[in-house]
Amino acid sequence: MSILQKINFLHLILGLAFFLYGMTVMSNGLKKMSGSSLELSLKKMTSNKFKSLALGAGITIAIQSSSAMTVMLVGLVNSGIMSLEQTVGVIFGSNIGTTLTTWIMSLSGLEGGNIFLDMLKPANFSPVLALIGVILIMVAKSEKKKDLGSILVGFAVLMYGMEFMGSSVDALKGDPEFAKFMLVFNNPIIGVLVGAVFTGIIQSSAASVGILLSLAGTNAITYGMALPIILGQNIGTCVTALLSSIGVNKNAKRVAVVHLMFNVIGTVLALVIYYPLNAVFKFSFNDLTIDQWGISLIHSAFNVTATLVLLPCSKLLVKIANMLVRSKDESEKEKVTFIDERLLATPTVALGESDAKTIEMAKIARETFIYATNLVKMAEDGKGFDQAIADTVRKNETVLDKYEDKLGSFLVKISGKELSNTDSKEVSKLLHTIGDFERIGDHALNLLGVAKEIDDKKITFSGKAREELKVLSSALEEIITLTVTAFAENNLDMARDVEPLEQVVDRLAAQIKANHIERLQKGDCTIELGFVLSDLLNNFERVSDHCSNIAVAMIEVAMGSFDTHKYLNAVKDDSNADFNERFNEYAIKYNLV
Repeated sequence: MSILQKINFLHLILGLAFFLYGMTVMSNGLKKMSGSSLELSLKKMTSNKFKSLALGAGITIAIQSSSAMTVMLVGLVNSGIMSLEQTVGVIFGSNIGTTLTTWIMSLSGLEGGNIFLDMLKPANFSPVLALIGVILIMVAKSEKKKDLGSILVGFAVLMYGMEFMGSSVDALKGDPEFAKFMLVFNNPIIGVLVGAVFTGIIQSSAASVGILLSLAGTNAITYGMALPIILGQNIGTCVTALLSSIGVNKNAKRVAVVHLMFNVIGTVLALVIYYPLNAVFKFSFNDLTIDQWGISLIHSAFNVTATLVLLPCSKLLVKIANMLVRSKDESEKEKVTFIDERLLATPTVALGESDAKTIEMAKIARETFIYATNLVKMAEDGKGFDQAIADTVRKNETVLDKYEDKLGSFLVKISGKELSNTDSKEVSKLLHTIGDFERIGDHALNLLGVAKEIDDKKITFSGKAREELKVLSSALEEIITLTVTAFAENNLDMARDVEPLEQVVDRLAAQIKANHIERLQKGDCTIELGFVLSDLLNNFERVSDHCSNIAVAMIEVAMGSFDTHKYLNAVKDDSNADFNERFNEYAIKYNLV
């Protein structure tokens, strides 16, 4: 009977399928449980390579995938969120973090009659974890407990996959023909190539190492055979990052190149150091049969040693990457993607960057509106029309349109991913608010037209009207600043102050309209001035309304509901002491008398 006939390919394929599915379920559960903490960790990224190293290891342990970590980095660099230099330490740490998976999988190789060791064998405790996980998924009301259930079920399925893969090669144990066949891997070049190609094909170093762990149970693999295969597996895992770098900017391509260089240089150094030394000193363990713990040890030792050797050379690696992926004369910034869709592979990070972009959008909207009101003030005071400021307003309004379009499409894609309850609420908040920020830009553009009309027609408001408009403008600047600050800081207390001020703005606008009619009746004003004043007041009121919409969206989403009318009716109720107190404070501050 040939070697191939002795392998139970059905069990091998089934085990591999279970392994990959369990890894995916467990990884997704870990990503959901990490929530915004994953994105917040990335936000704390610094140029300190040791912090970056720890961060890379920590995040990879959290999401259980070094490939996903590297793809995430490619997306972040392609979006201009991180620099190439910042990713180097993270890549090194990611390679260390991924070794934990190998140690976990090695639990299936525990042997011994000790009851405590038997309890650590996955075959003994995985059924219990699976049962607990299923119960949590079916019964638990908390989203985090359901995610924990998914992690437990994924881990149990993964370990059963390991068991199936192990059983598929049971017939090879002690088989002399298989032992003879494995001698070919004493050639390190063949070992590296096989490990790299196989891992590259299945695009999962964890699965590739899992199969090697299963083969170790045949007692036909030695330390000398396993070493080059493991080195090749580290190179093969770079395929995912290389594929993800297709169609990205130069710096993002360099991230994948750095990842590849780490593993290739590390492998070359290991080969040129280990084998000459072995030829001289004849390491006794080289021909010893390796077990699953030995494989985990080599895997960890390689990645830790390669990191210690190459981390001091991180700047040199960046220079080499720049040489290998050359830039043309054009600016790289022009090619930066708004938000790279590769980030969707890690929804919490994608959402965090969407939130950051929305905050940018909010600040642009505030800046644009204040520029527009300043133009109006200059025109009212007879200081002319500043074309440079007007161009900035137009440019910003175009940018806001782009933000709404890009963010809206990206957020819809995020909403289709598996999200935690908290992340789902955040998506809802962003989808409800980006339109309001964009509309503030539209009203700023309208105010630009009003300022131009005032300047062209040399319209002059009465002294009283100008004073009233200055009071209203001040109230508008405060409400938009309050709204944007509350949104950027996710400060619900500040958001609750928006509605009382919005009511004061409405009252001010009504009073100014009434005062204008009174002046018109006395002949102190003209109908033409009334049209211009009406345009101003309408745009001011609409901006105030959009600020109210944003604040209400923040509060209502945080409360787990979205009934704007019900909320507004409740806060404006005469018995709402907090609302009445803040309204009175703003009414005194912005008084026309």
